[in-house]
Amino acid sequence: MHRKRSSPHTFDERLSAEKARLDEQLKTVSQEEQREQIRRKLHQIEMAFHMDRWMASSELQPPR
Repeated sequence: MHRKRSSPHTFDERLSAEKARLDEQLKTVSQEEQREQIRRKLHQIEMAFHMDRWMASSELQPPR
């Protein structure tokens, strides 16, 4: 019996979903230490977005 797999998601879609999940979690967490950990993860996601867009840009050329 095979499991039905969902359609593949793009890297941007997965990052967006994780960012939304963490934004919601940040609203409910009251301990400052946990809030800081969530903020760090959100910063990492923002950097991943930035790096992904940079790597996909037309200005970035492969070595010759």
